[in-house]
Amino acid sequence: MMDEAATGLGLHLKLLAEGPTVSAAQVVHDVTVGDYTDPDTVKAFAAGCDVITFDHEHVPTDLLHELEEAGIAVRPGPEALVHAQDKAVMRDRLSGFGAPCPTYRVVADPAALIAFGDEIGWPVIAKTSRGGYDGKGVWKLDSAAEAGQPFENLKPDVQVVAEEFIDFRRELSALVVRSPSGQAVAYPVSESIQRNGVCVETTTPAPDLDDDRAVEIQQLALNIAHELGTVGILAVELMERADGSVAVNELAMRPHNTGHWSIDGAHTSQFENHLRAVVDLPLGDPGAREPVTVMANVLGGTVTDLPSALLHCFARDRRLRVQLYGKDVRPGRKVGHVTTYGSDVDEVRKRARHAAGYLMGEDV
Repeated sequence: MMDEAATGLGLHLKLLAEGPTVSAAQVVHDVTVGDYTDPDTVKAFAAGCDVITFDHEHVPTDLLHELEEAGIAVRPGPEALVHAQDKAVMRDRLSGFGAPCPTYRVVADPAALIAFGDEIGWPVIAKTSRGGYDGKGVWKLDSAAEAGQPFENLKPDVQVVAEEFIDFRRELSALVVRSPSGQAVAYPVSESIQRNGVCVETTTPAPDLDDDRAVEIQQLALNIAHELGTVGILAVELMERADGSVAVNELAMRPHNTGHWSIDGAHTSQFENHLRAVVDLPLGDPGAREPVTVMANVLGGTVTDLPSALLHCFARDRRLRVQLYGKDVRPGRKVGHVTTYGSDVDEVRKRARHAAGYLMGEDV
């Protein structure tokens, strides 16, 4: 998806891929297969690049510092990226400049976690500071008896962060883009639906979010981008409490699943704006093309021949947009997404859910 945007901008994209058949390697022409944690591999790859950017946050920051010292532009840089890699660092930094966060504490052992839970009340949420994604590395602990779970098989360089359990009304996502020269734009705030820790659907703009509150959330995301010095996309995932206030849950510094709606639903997609920021071009209009856009993820189900299943989907809905990722279908794996748009949120959601459900083999 970033390759398509790069082509339109006249940018030559090189890819360091984990394997020859990953999604991006199927479309990018200039591919190096190698380990993104290996210093020699990363340095050799970067030597032919004017600027480095990412589609995930897991490249070790010490390697990125070395690239910067060698004169290679890294965007976002390691000083910013660490806040998307390490939840303990992120919580400390955000709290330090007043961004709304859950009550939290870094806990060294089960006893410290129990003390935190007894102090603020059970249940509590425990997270590994590094490495978790799509619900992995996260535990809801109902009592002190479960406090040992997060510490089982814990890696030496990983901490456990304990947080208050927020019985949130819904989850929101605020995507902003910032360029090296300081220009920044904000996409409409999205509502996201998670199932088993995995995003299954977004609705943009978030329904029943008044304009003033939406602007406050966009400004919060822009402030975080400014404070952390991010370049490119910053996704701020938020929990909305019953009273309408929000708390920051996670950060991502790359094109994000909750922004996939923008490919077909915004004047400028998150992928194009990310690349514009990375090469310091003026940023494009992030506004929505239609009153409502719904993106539904296609998770691996019983349908293995996804292209053949498109016959029904396109015949039923000629305005449907589909992105398939070229991945082997495995249960629960993100293998694509569908996008619908229109003026009535219920109707648009119904169309997206039918198409995604059909592609997953559900009885729709």
